[in-house]
Amino acid sequence: MQKTTIHLLRMSETPIELEPRLSVQPSSQPESGRGLQPPPLFQLPLPTQDPSDTHQQMQLQLEPQLSESNPEHQQQAKPVWINRRRLIRLILGFSLCSAILGLVYYMHYNHQNSNIQAGKDNGGRQRGQGIPGHPQNQKEKAVWTERRGQSKEREDRGLRKEKIPDRKTVLLQYLREILGKSNTRPGSTAVQKAKGFYHSCLDTKSIQTAGAEPFLALIQKLGGWAVSGQWNRTDFNSTLRLLMRDYATFPFFNLYVGKDPNEIAHGTTRRYIQIDQPDLLIPIEWNSKTLKSQAKTRTLRPFLASCERYLALLGAPPSSSMIHVGTFISLSSELAVAAAPLDFRLSKGQLYQRMTIRELQKQAPAIDWLGCLQAAFHPLPLIEDDHVLLHNLPYIVQMSRIVGKWLNKHEPSSSGPVHTYMVLSLLHKLMPALDSRFSETAKNLSMALGDAEEGADRWKHCVLETERGFDLVLTHLLSKRTAHREIFIVQQAEEIIQNIFTSFKSKLHELKWTDQKSLQFVMKKIQSLIPRLWTTKEISSEAELDLLFSKVTVGTTSFFSNYVQSLSLWQKRRSQLLTEKAEAADILSVTPFLLGDELLFPMGMFIPPLFHPTYPRAMNYGVMGFIIAKDILHLILPDVYSHSEMVHAVGECVWAHYLTVTEKAGRGGEFSLSAAQQQELWVQYSALQIALQAYHQSLKNHPNDTSISGLSHTRLFLTSFSQVNCDSDPYSKCMPLEPSFLITVICAKSDLCPTSLQCPNKTQQHSLETC
Repeated sequence: MQKTTIHLLRMSETPIELEPRLSVQPSSQPESGRGLQPPPLFQLPLPTQDPSDTHQQMQLQLEPQLSESNPEHQQQAKPVWINRRRLIRLILGFSLCSAILGLVYYMHYNHQNSNIQAGKDNGGRQRGQGIPGHPQNQKEKAVWTERRGQSKEREDRGLRKEKIPDRKTVLLQYLREILGKSNTRPGSTAVQKAKGFYHSCLDTKSIQTAGAEPFLALIQKLGGWAVSGQWNRTDFNSTLRLLMRDYATFPFFNLYVGKDPNEIAHGTTRRYIQIDQPDLLIPIEWNSKTLKSQAKTRTLRPFLASCERYLALLGAPPSSSMIHVGTFISLSSELAVAAAPLDFRLSKGQLYQRMTIRELQKQAPAIDWLGCLQAAFHPLPLIEDDHVLLHNLPYIVQMSRIVGKWLNKHEPSSSGPVHTYMVLSLLHKLMPALDSRFSETAKNLSMALGDAEEGADRWKHCVLETERGFDLVLTHLLSKRTAHREIFIVQQAEEIIQNIFTSFKSKLHELKWTDQKSLQFVMKKIQSLIPRLWTTKEISSEAELDLLFSKVTVGTTSFFSNYVQSLSLWQKRRSQLLTEKAEAADILSVTPFLLGDELLFPMGMFIPPLFHPTYPRAMNYGVMGFIIAKDILHLILPDVYSHSEMVHAVGECVWAHYLTVTEKAGRGGEFSLSAAQQQELWVQYSALQIALQAYHQSLKNHPNDTSISGLSHTRLFLTSFSQVNCDSDPYSKCMPLEPSFLITVICAKSDLCPTSLQCPNKTQQHSLETC
């Protein structure tokens, strides 16, 4: 299903004149007819104009104006059909307004972070270089005042509509800026180590120069391996314990820490070691007839080629590599048979099976479970009577039999394939720290399997890897950066959360339910939830961080060594989760989640340009309010969908608007919606309604909310909403049209817009009141 194809004219290609200054100021007058004068603090000079435009006074004409005019006058207005020209004018108005909105985001953010008044930066020097969401990064694009006669510079002058990046990218950009800043004075050694780790990750030249040597040296440290012909036949369980303790590598099973859902309902917060099947290196598929997994036959050839390539990169003799690859694939295939997909294990009740370590040892004797778990969770004093939770006991039992068989097969030297399996699992874990030949091999295999995805930017990869080992340091840096305005962030964030949740509950009452009991069932569940901002209660001081990371040595040119240490740090953090009582805040979390009766919203959601305490509330509600409402609706969608027909009706009505306005109606059934698309249309349209209602409630409590260049509060809200980028939203594939089109549907049933829309005659059964 293709998305909206309405093309918006670029501002640089339209004879629209731009006002020389943007203004932001409190609004106490009625929204319609409000004249705003720009206070000096928020004046933002426009870039130098082209020579051909120097005699033109540019003024932005935002037509048609959105205003909250006299209600009586609105009631007299007769609904009329919006034609294509009016639609284009309406959307164009939002497009033009969106362009200046991007500048306003930058203006607010730059003012807060540079602590200088706008207009004091001379000579094109911008303190906001690298700011998230700002399209004019000084390093990426030329300064506006330079090369004015070149056509490319005219196109890149920032007058086009810019979308806000998705929220995960926004957070990563924010962390990138923090890590990229050089220290002007000596400070925390832990902070210096985190930044040093990040910069060593960016140093791809040194990584390329090192090649495979760092990994080969590590293999020798572990006792060598049979592939190289130099192996001291290290004990299987001894090697496994080292991999688990020092390299967070689990070749034959997965380990993590979590609660027992059966205890959560009773208020117990204890955490357990959880043992699951591993992420197998060999591609597998589920056979629904035999109810067993198996290696994908059609992928064995490219998988075989990738294994041969890895051994060649590690210097394995060609004459013996095929033998080792063959035994590796054979062992992998046997382990694959015992694995099962999550839904099958769930149906068989194989999740969260509780047993003691002693009982597990009897069930799967090939693994030294107590020794391995003690190594992985050192220095915690684990004993055989401690309980663990299993997520696929049949796999664990079968894995033990397979490993035992290979270890005792024919002669002692036959244990080499098991050791090689562990070494290749370690290679897979350490591959992000090796040169590009290894990652290219993995990428080629993915392409052969049809799973190729566009690679992430190197800086994103490096931010994520830094967070793995230095999450406490990044949490400290984030807290330190926002300390001077944290109280305002928390206050406004909590206000938005509470208002959106109240508006959300009101929306549920408006739906048509199958019966009253269904409404009561859903509302009882919703009323029990406590929405709140999820913040880290205790932030480590720099002295505590320095002590915690005192044994970590970060080199500026040895990313491999740094990466190995980060894996060890990551494993230690996993161990601490067993003893922590409070839920540790995830610094990279950007979506709300349910924890018992609490609906928690991570602090990472509330950063620029998605949110800022100095933005007009209309902007914060238009972006963050919409996102919060959409997240809440997705969390409760199963309950609503099964008890109300409104999801289907609203989705079809919005879609009917789109087909009519874009003249795609009547072209056959190829434009019909799937159930998932109907759901997503309902979610996003309802989220926009909820956010707008919540903002109007906020406006009653804060009538002096600021505005921009005399814009109506509602127009500023809708324009801000139009900046939301849903391309990386997990549900974006289910959205059959651009979310900004929802503005026309909102305007169709409200008195906020200059024209009205009605549902097409053929869909009168789903009237706009239903929408």
